[in-house]
This record gives sequence, C-alpha cells and structure tokens, in this order.
Amino acid sequence: MSFRISILGPVVLALTSCTTPVYRPVSGATHAKNVILFIGDGMGVSTVTAARIFDGQSQGMSGEEHWLAFERFPNVALVKTYNTNQQVPDSAGAATAMVTGQKTRAGVISVAPQVKRQACTDALANPLATIGEIAEERGKAVGFVTTARVTHATPAAIYAHSPERDWESDGQMPHADWERGCRDIAYQLVNFAGGRSLDIAMGGARSAFFGSDHGGTRSDPGDNLVGQWLSGGRQRRYVTSADQLTSLQSGDQVLGLFSDSHMTFIADRQENSTEPSLSQMTATAIDLLAGDNNGYFLMVEGGRIDHGHHDGKPGYALLEAQEFNHAIETALEKIDLKNTLVLVTADHSHVFTISGYPTRGNPILGLVIGNDKNGEPNQNPTIAADGLPYTTLGYSNGPGALTELPRPTPVTGIHAVAQSLVAVVDIEADGTISNDETHGGEDVALYGTGAGSENVRGVLEQNVIFDIMMQAYGWGE
Repeated sequence: MSFRISILGPVVLALTSCTTPVYRPVSGATHAKNVILFIGDGMGVSTVTAARIFDGQSQGMSGEEHWLAFERFPNVALVKTYNTNQQVPDSAGAATAMVTGQKTRAGVISVAPQVKRQACTDALANPLATIGEIAEERGKAVGFVTTARVTHATPAAIYAHSPERDWESDGQMPHADWERGCRDIAYQLVNFAGGRSLDIAMGGARSAFFGSDHGGTRSDPGDNLVGQWLSGGRQRRYVTSADQLTSLQSGDQVLGLFSDSHMTFIADRQENSTEPSLSQMTATAIDLLAGDNNGYFLMVEGGRIDHGHHDGKPGYALLEAQEFNHAIETALEKIDLKNTLVLVTADHSHVFTISGYPTRGNPILGLVIGNDKNGEPNQNPTIAADGLPYTTLGYSNGPGALTELPRPTPVTGIHAVAQSLVAVVDIEADGTISNDETHGGEDVALYGTGAGSENVRGVLEQNVIFDIMMQAYGWGE
C-alpha cells in the first residue's frame, strides 16, 4: 500500500491512503453488478450490541443470544474512522472517505484533504470523484435513501462537493461564495452529473429545495428546485408520502422529500404519519433500480441512530437501529448475492456505554439488576455508592450530564435521557449552544456478504471501503 503525506497545518502531518486497492480480488471471483452500502450513522460496536439485545427482547427473548441480520454476514473487519485533522471524526469526512477513497478533513464533503473548511475557491479546484459519479459515468443507476435530510453530510458525499457540510441551502451559505462559483448541496443534488440526475433520492429536507414562498429556506422567495428537477425529464417523479411509493414504476427517477428537515424519529412518529419507513424506502429503491440492466449503486443510511445518541436518548437510537436492521433484512430478500455486494458499516461511533453487571435478560433500557452471591437474579436494582440505582446504558458526555449533586434518580424507558458524566458545549452553525453528546473515536465494524465481500477482513482504513466497492465492480487496478 502506498501513501501520500498531506500537510494540514504548521505542525500536523496526516497519512492518507491513495486510491490503490489494498486487496486483489480472489481468483475466479465474480464481479458485482450491484453494490448496496448500508451506513448506520453513529452505529458503533456498543450500539450494535445494545440493538441486538433490544431487538431480541422486543421478540420475547433474553436478548443476548440474538443476532441482527448483518451479524451473520461471513466477512467482518474493523475500520479506523479518524479524519485527516481530527482523532474523532465527523460524518462529512467519514462519508467522504468511504465514497471517494480518500480521507479528508472534518466538515467538508468530497473535496481533497488540503481544502480547509469553508474555503470555496480551494474546494472548486480540488473535488474528489465519488462512487456515485463513477458509477453513473459507467452506466449504472445511482440512488440513496436516508432517514436524515437528503442534503445531510452522509448522503451528500455521494453527489456533492462542498467545503462546508452546513451549506445545505443557499440561504445557509455566504452570497460571496455563491458568486465565486460554489453551490449549496440541494442545488448540487438537483444538478447531479450535469443534470442527468440521481435515479433515487429519498429522505427529508424539503425546506432546502424551496424559497419562502413555498415554505422553504432558499434565499430567493420564489425558488423551486423541485420544479426545476421535474422539468429535466419525462420520467421524473416527486413524492411526499409513503402512499405515493406504490405508484412508482421501473425507469422512474424519484425525488422523495417526506419532511421539512430530518424524518421523524420512530419514537415520536404518530399512527397517521405519512412518512415511509427506511424499510419501505429501501424496498422501493431496490425494486426501481433493479430494472436497470447495467446494475446499480445504492446507499441506505439509518441517519437518526446518530441523532438519538446526540440527544442522549438510547431508546431513540435503538429503535432507529432496529429499523435499520429491518431495512437490511428487506434488501436481502430482494437481491441475488451472486451478483450483489452488500456492505454494512458505520461512519463513526458514539460515547455510548453498556456497564454494570446486569443479570442475563435484564431490560436493556432499564436499571441494572445484578445477581446475588449465588449467581441468581436479585429482586431489586443494584445501588451505587451514592445510594441510588443506575442504568445499564449511559454516555460519557451529553445532555444528561450530572451538573449538580446529589445525583437524581435516573429515569428509564424509550423516551428517557440517559445520565452522563460531562456537559460538553457545542456551538452550532447558527450560533446556538447545545450540550449534545459527542461522537466516539474507536473503530467501527464493517460487515460484508455477496460478490466481492471476501475483501472485508482485518483492520482497514475507512477509505479502503471505496476500494472494496470498486474492486467488486471490477473497476479496481
């Protein structure tokens, strides 16, 4: 493996892998016609473990013995997630590594590592080709579905190039940078590949595509990017509800915007919700893309796993992870692994812990109840040194931080904010201050099955995921 050295500041040197593939295809292996990349945003190893138990307990098991669908994949690796300028990554830099084959800075989307955040001119001069662009150029259909905004960092890395992940609408970027030639992420989605368009793009972010006349955030009140996109082809379909998915046909190009911002947390969704589930979007995307004789690239993001953790709500994160697993099960029922590579991974982890000594089958969202001296379950919760019980799941920082003593009695259940140690301060792009929980820096897992998955092994740099997909298609060097 060869490396290049990137100078990222007066004292910081970072090694970033070139796009030379690390592994060669196994002799006689069949190339993949299709690739599906599942990204559980923020789904670190502790989240996978907790989701396994949560899903098992929801089916009446004790939970620990359960398996999530992707945990039965034959090939597994660990992935190093750091950005070129951060030990603990953000989603923009992590997604860029996976879809371009190069690690880059935190906060930038599919531009080279020398591009500083918000440096428009440098970004224009240093774009990185993405797996979405390469697949489109080689005749494959390209799409993604997400429970986050379609303009959010992870899906944006497939189709956009930006020095700032927060430039989702032109109302969120400096006008001077627009004059320099930079474009917001929603604009780039509509104009992907010179206007030829993504075949499937479904998730949230309706407001980024319209001006205020239509309830959006674009700087021109009359802006209507959806209308512009629809005018670009006869088989383009704009959908805003789950019911409309059933009317779509093979050959349609689909833009689905089901909410103004991120899609609603499963924990908060009402029975009369018009939003589709991630499983429904995944099934629709595969059914439509499978009609392309040249094959396809599809990215599926469980985007709100991450947001549940940031809010310090394990129950929210685990419900989203459970649905992410359902989406994978749905996909596996629809595809042929002889010609399709399926990868499941996370962009980063979270500071999410599973602790104490709870007895076997103890409710994963509950208080720790341990075993007695004979190894049998106690009747009451385990008591900490301060005289209070504690939960199995918690965080090292976040909104549930203990800012005063005595510690309050922890609450439990789906909607509970878990207790944490440190109240970190995060200044948002709009200047607001939050105590959101942070990402974690440990390795995440990569699970692989299907054509080309034999290269999922060992400990990998995150950008090697791109190499694995390229080699599966037969495009590696």
